[in-house]
Amino acid sequence: MEHQQLIEEMPIVEQMPTQERLTLARKRRTFQLRLWLQKEKEFGKRSAKYQKSNKRGICFNDSVVLLEAAARNDIDEVRRLLMKGVSPDSCNEDGLTALHQCCIDDNESMLLLLLEYGANVNAEDSERWTPLHAAATCGHLKLVRILIARGANLLAVNADGNMPYDICEDDAALDYIETEMARRGVTQELIDDTRAATEKQMLIDLKKVAAAGGSLEYYDEQGATPVSFMFFAPFYHKLENIG
Repeated sequence: MEHQQLIEEMPIVEQMPTQERLTLARKRRTFQLRLWLQKEKEFGKRSAKYQKSNKRGICFNDSVVLLEAAARNDIDEVRRLLMKGVSPDSCNEDGLTALHQCCIDDNESMLLLLLEYGANVNAEDSERWTPLHAAATCGHLKLVRILIARGANLLAVNADGNMPYDICEDDAALDYIETEMARRGVTQELIDDTRAATEKQMLIDLKKVAAAGGSLEYYDEQGATPVSFMFFAPFYHKLENIG
């Protein structure tokens, strides 16, 4: 989505209840994840075709090969690469790892393999989504259980200001996440404090960019700007104080 479109939408979004803003943010991010998945699978098909048809071969970086193998659910190839020493935390330009990928695909076998080789259960993409965010928003209960058992941060806050439970609409998965939060003594006060701390740090980072003369409207590889990451968060109105 273009930055100018985001600016033009601000008056409309400002009138939305908080839950509607969160829902809109979740839908847009889910759409981005699906686009990424499609792109990675198309890349996987192209690279496989090149490897078969080009006698001299085309050399792909092992990290790239790992990601495309995960995208096409080739667990044998992923295992071979991990045994070779390729990092399980390899990511693409959007910061998405193979662990994010299998959480989108609901691929339990791939998830367990990556975790066996030390994948970071709390890896964040460029919009601070963790694998648990991905599994929660997709409603993949089995993966949610595994991630939490392996140390996934229940209070991880993404760039939209959402924790995994905020964006989970599957009743069973949501009940499990909330039960685990209660079991660990998570209170509303702790939730609020964690959100506030994340908000504060994001604002500090943006102010540093502005103070250094940097642009808050430059486009990254995803076509997003620094301020667009915060636009749909509950605290987006504070952006006007930056700069």
